[in-house]
Amino acid sequence: MDDSSAADSLPTHIDTDTTLRVKILDACGMTCTFCHNEGTPVVVDNRHRGPGPFLISGSSGRTSIYAATNGTRFLPSTIPPDEDFAHALHRLRESMGFTELHLTGGEPTLHPRLPDLVRLAADQGYRVCMTSNGENGARQIPACADSGLDRVNFSVFGTTPEELAQVQHARFRDRAKAAAKIEALNASIQACVDSGVRASANIVILDHTHIARVHRLLDTYAPELSVRLLNSLDHGQPSIDAINEVLDQRGAVAEAHHLTAGVSGARTTYRIDGGRRRIHVKWIRPVRLPTTCQGCRFNNDTDCQEGFYGLRLYRDRSGSHLVGVCLQRIDLCQPIEDFLNGPVSTEILRFRQADRDRLEADHGTPITALVTAHRREGNPTT
Repeated sequence: MDDSSAADSLPTHIDTDTTLRVKILDACGMTCTFCHNEGTPVVVDNRHRGPGPFLISGSSGRTSIYAATNGTRFLPSTIPPDEDFAHALHRLRESMGFTELHLTGGEPTLHPRLPDLVRLAADQGYRVCMTSNGENGARQIPACADSGLDRVNFSVFGTTPEELAQVQHARFRDRAKAAAKIEALNASIQACVDSGVRASANIVILDHTHIARVHRLLDTYAPELSVRLLNSLDHGQPSIDAINEVLDQRGAVAEAHHLTAGVSGARTTYRIDGGRRRIHVKWIRPVRLPTTCQGCRFNNDTDCQEGFYGLRLYRDRSGSHLVGVCLQRIDLCQPIEDFLNGPVSTEILRFRQADRDRLEADHGTPITALVTAHRREGNPTT
C-alpha cells in the first residue's frame, strides 16, 4: 500500500501486554466456518466424551479449527462468578501484572451471569472488555455497563442476511435466522452507545469474494465504531491479499504503527476515504517465547499462525482453572499454581521486558521496515 519511504516515516507507539483473556463459556448461536473457539473443542458435540480424543465436527455445525492438531485434553466449562474465579484473577494479577481482562467464548453475552462476572473482575482491579457477536447484548450490556464493562469488540460478519449466511456452516445458512442475528447485533451496538460503553467492529476477511461485503460494513458502521480488519487464520494468503485490496480501494494512507511488547499482536492505523475516517489492520509480529516455543513442531513461518499472543484462562469440567499459552498447543495448558510456580511464568515476564527494551532500541526504521515487509510478503494480519 505505502512505499517504503512513507512507511519508514510513520510513528511507532509501543506498550506492554497486560491483558488476560478468559473463556467464560463455550456456547454460541453461530456456526462461523473460521472459528478457533479459543482452541478448545465444541462442548455440545463432545459432552459425552473425554478426556479426548474429541470430535472435530458434529451436529451443532460449529467448528474449532485447531482442535484436530493442538493436543487438547479437556473440555471447557462455564465459569461462574465465584470465589475460585476471584482467587484465580487475583493470583494472576499479582504475579503477572495484568490490568485488563478480556472476556471471550463461545459468545459471552449468552452467559447467564455476565454482569456478575464483569463486576467481580472490576472489583479485582481489572479493566473489563469483551469480544461478542451481539447475540444477546441488548439484554446484557446495560447491566454490564453498570457493573463496570469498559469496551466491547463486536465481531461483524455481514450487513445483510446473505452475507452473514455466507460464512456459516452449510446446514445453517438460513436467511431468516441470519436476519435475526444482524438485528441482534445492531441492537447490541446501540446498547453500547446508550450505556456509554466503548465499541469497535472486528471484520474478518476470508478472501476476495468478501471485499464487497467489507465495503458495505465500513459504510454502515465506521461512523459509529472503531473498525478493525482481521485476516482469517484458516484462509492464509487469500485473506491477507483481500485486506490489502480493500485498503487500496479505499485509498488508505498509513498513519501509525502500534506494537505491544511481549506478544505478537500489533496493528497499523490508516486514514481512508480522503482522510475523513480511520481504520485499523491487525497483524502478527513473528514473536516466539525463547524456550517454550523453541522445540514446537509448529515453530516455522508456515505453521505458527498466531505466535505468542498472550495468556488465556480456561475452566475445565472438574472446576480447575487452567492457563494456556497458545491456541495451537492447548496441550501446554497448566493449572494456575503449576504455571505460576513453574518456569513459563518467569519466562513470559522476562520476555516482556526484553521485547520492550528491544522495540524501544529499534524504534524507527527497523520497526517500520518490519511492517513494510509484512505488507509485501503477506505475513498474517490477524
